[in-house]
Amino acid sequence: MKRVLLLLVALFATIGLAQDKSIVTVKNSEVSGIVILVNVHQAYPVPQGKATFVLQCNKGMTGCIMPAPGNYTMVRLPENYGMYVCQNVSLYPSGADPDSMEPIGNYCLIEK
Repeated sequence: MKRVLLLLVALFATIGLAQDKSIVTVKNSEVSGIVILVNVHQAYPVPQGKATFVLQCNKGMTGCIMPAPGNYTMVRLPENYGMYVCQNVSLYPSGADPDSMEPIGNYCLIEK
């Protein structure tokens, strides 16, 4: 019984960590050596600062894909979460619930 309770607490704590969601538009993707670069524009909520970002991942790593142009849900992960030493983000299909599905890609967010 204690194991089930601990598992539920850990599950809800993990779900609560994915806080900062936004709608982004992938403009294009390209390969540069062993790195995949994805150019995105934040559509919603309308950002007060920079709206254009580059998502970067290492080709061959789990969750490193070249997404097709279009709209996606981007979730900024909390500090020290993710596989890269930077602001980690995950991409989900547009309209998907990030709390109930796996991301289609995991990236390092770089502000332009």
